Amino acid sequence: MTDNTTTPRIPLNTLAIAFGLAGLAEVWTFASAALSLPPLIGDTLWMLAAVGWAWLMVAHLRRGHTSSESLLQQLRNPVQGPIAALAPVVGMLLAAELFTVWPIVSRILVITFISLSAIFAGWLIAEWCGGGIPIDAIHGGYFLPTVAGGFIAANAAAATGLTSLAVGAFLAATFFWIVMFAIIVARLMFRPPLPTPLVPTLAIFLAPPAVAGIAWFRITGEAGTIEYGLAAITAVMALIQLALIPRYLALPFSVGFWSFTFPVAAAGSLGILWLTRLHPDDWEALVTAIAAGVTALIVGIAAQSITSVRRDSRRQVAPATVVDADHEPGSPIATPSTHNKKIEVT
Repeated sequence: MTDNTTTPRIPLNTLAIAFGLAGLAEVWTFASAALSLPPLIGDTLWMLAAVGWAWLMVAHLRRGHTSSESLLQQLRNPVQGPIAALAPVVGMLLAAELFTVWPIVSRILVITFISLSAIFAGWLIAEWCGGGIPIDAIHGGYFLPTVAGGFIAANAAAATGLTSLAVGAFLAATFFWIVMFAIIVARLMFRPPLPTPLVPTLAIFLAPPAVAGIAWFRITGEAGTIEYGLAAITAVMALIQLALIPRYLALPFSVGFWSFTFPVAAAGSLGILWLTRLHPDDWEALVTAIAAGVTALIVGIAAQSITSVRRDSRRQVAPATVVDADHEPGSPIATPSTHNKKIEVT
């Protein structure tokens, strides 16, 4: 139970806000370069993403000292823990963007955040290897520590001229993408449906091939077999997301909707890169449409978030719903009583 004398914790999925803003900034960076526009929109969005990321870092660290649940407890929670990988991942994106104006500092920061991401992923996998993780606690966010961390590390390293590091990160992320895809899909296929708050994490399936495609473009600078293959996988994942739209539309709005933002932005960025390279008919109009569509989605989610906060200022910091497997065997993520686990859904 939550101690009423302490401040409730901030759910770790709020980190997806900065992630989505960084994705939107990248879309406009690519779109501005493709359309020969001034970089003002992209630069402004990068600054907004940096401010949001810094604010969230401070908020989570401060709240970790005053809430009824410590930050370490959140990190060890099987539902929340993997989402914390977004902290260094967004740091990589922001650090790489500094390269054109401050290359030395940019490289130092990129290496630092890649190291932090790798350390966190190693620690988390070691925790998982301790056993006792309920299979029903697994969701799309399990891609974040190793797969998102690795592919975005490859992007950041390639953007800052660290090509060997980029290739290593890309291959490591590819390995974990195969492993985690099998585990997550098996959970989704053979166990009960995800609890409602976790359904938006299905959107994360779209991100790995899109981010991998961007990374390989940056590493090689050309379109070859791997780029075409990743583009095809991204297209298949996009079709899956289109089929899931009716399920998404039935969901009540929550902060979890920010899970949609970065995957859609990553797919948009990859689309812009391909249009810039292939130059089909009316490609400039298509680039504009992609940038506008991604912007509309993210602005819409941001506006709804602000509206929700105004309507209920406690919604995004409300205590998590606790499911006790020993007393709620019929719950969506209940586990055998031999584990004696409590799983939190935010």
